[in-house]
Amino acid sequence: MPRFAAGDDPGASFPDLLRKLGIDPFPSMTGSVVEASLRAAETSIPHATTCLALTYDGGVVMAGDRRATMGNIISTRSVEKVVPADDLSGVAIAGTAGLAMEMIKLFQLQLEYYEKVEGQALSLEGKANQLSMMVRSNMPAAMQGLGVVPLFAGYDPLASRGRLWDFDITGGRYEERDFVAVGSGSMLASTVLRVGWRKNMPRDAAVELAARALWEASDADTATGGPDVLRGIYPIVASIDAEGWSRVPDESLASTYDTIMREVRSR
Repeated sequence: MPRFAAGDDPGASFPDLLRKLGIDPFPSMTGSVVEASLRAAETSIPHATTCLALTYDGGVVMAGDRRATMGNIISTRSVEKVVPADDLSGVAIAGTAGLAMEMIKLFQLQLEYYEKVEGQALSLEGKANQLSMMVRSNMPAAMQGLGVVPLFAGYDPLASRGRLWDFDITGGRYEERDFVAVGSGSMLASTVLRVGWRKNMPRDAAVELAARALWEASDADTATGGPDVLRGIYPIVASIDAEGWSRVPDESLASTYDTIMREVRSR
């Protein structure tokens, strides 16, 4: 393990530890690389799209579609955009898929590293602050067209309720009280959430509402993927409460989407 002098100790910050070891977790690009990256971002770099979160009685539900696109091409139909950050929180990604996945891995390591160094878990708001700084560190790449816009949510034991945050590319973080959506289909998904969300709604109702919001987004936004019944691929939907992270099984989502499709056919 590396050793540091008292005034040079990076403390509980994992990104600062990497920098002390000569590793830049968020390298920037200059010169002609910038122009090349802008062209690549538009045509050949996978981008993740719609993710959302909403509160319910006792926690939060997070959801994200599985499609990543390269321009007008579907690059993958099974990307996982919603993952646990730790036992009581989750993070979802929209933006440049590769950078977002690396940021999530670094964020997960940061939370684990902080707990090992400090001997206690970081507060939920502290986790949101840490993610905000990571998004801010990625701003040079974001200005070159390689932006990452995450969504963070979790259960706060101090407040005994679910909380959620969204971010902008400058690292600004904004706590939302009821629901939030990010990505190319966020306007459509937000409309469904705004109409259907109710205070203290049960978990099952929140899961169904999240599934409906992604359905409507995928129906009008080409970059958002809906349920792929042929391949058995469904959006990732998970709940976080006092018991921790719990992903909704694909079998349950298949039943939910079957109900939605029957309603759409009847209309």
